Amino acid sequence: MTAPPDRAQSERAQPERALSERARDDRAQADRAQAGWAHAPGRAARSIHARAAVVAEAGPGGRTRLTTLRSAPPLTLRQTGPERVHLVSTAAGPLGGDHLELDILVTEGATLELGSIASTLVLPGPGRSAMVVTAQVAAGGRLTFAPEPTVLAAGCDHAMTVRLALHADASAYWREEIVFGRHGETPGRCHARFDATVDGRPLLRQEFTVGDPAVDGSPAVYGDARCVGNVLVAGPGFTHPEPGVAPGRAVLPLAGPGTLILALAPDAVELRRRLA
Repeated sequence: MTAPPDRAQSERAQPERALSERARDDRAQADRAQAGWAHAPGRAARSIHARAAVVAEAGPGGRTRLTTLRSAPPLTLRQTGPERVHLVSTAAGPLGGDHLELDILVTEGATLELGSIASTLVLPGPGRSAMVVTAQVAAGGRLTFAPEPTVLAAGCDHAMTVRLALHADASAYWREEIVFGRHGETPGRCHARFDATVDGRPLLRQEFTVGDPAVDGSPAVYGDARCVGNVLVAGPGFTHPEPGVAPGRAVLPLAGPGTLILALAPDAVELRRRLA
């Protein structure tokens, strides 16, 4: 029996996609070696410690100015609009052992939108990798943080930390999406923690783990989902969705005020839809 055309094409594409992904991993190591981020052949690659920063300030007439835009490869920041910045990865990873930090400051009355050009692929290495994002939003400030998903490649061990500090009159829209491995692979390990405060008082304390059988080995945790994500909406500058529960999605009110959207999905496209 001949498989339907779309199924046949999908079956042919799977090994090609796998080869492409493995080639990207090899290319990542080569890029690092060329950039001087690796030792001589046969020795372990040197981990990267990088810290990037962006500061948005309100200028004359209320227009936002980016007074600081400091990149640190592989974290490269590019201004793509008057109030918009995109994160561009200038090297693959993070790889195991890398420690990356991004500092965000939105001063009084300023607005900043921060996204990324592509997904972040977390790759295995000799140690644990980490990504730490620290953000502060002053009175009347407004921050949108909506990067593309983080993909946990097989064998990785990654820690994600977010520290968000808001003034009582500040607003934030913060989206995080995590994909459990590439096509056909079991994800590595990831521990994610999100701490948000308003005037120093806790708004959200959240953490979850992916890839640890002691935590998520039961189907009662993630079921057959391949992606998890959340959106935090805080402050008066954004429309807050109505609380409710639906298959794969929950909208929870927070004291602050704030609203938290949680979602599980079989793929990244459906996850984005459920978080909208």
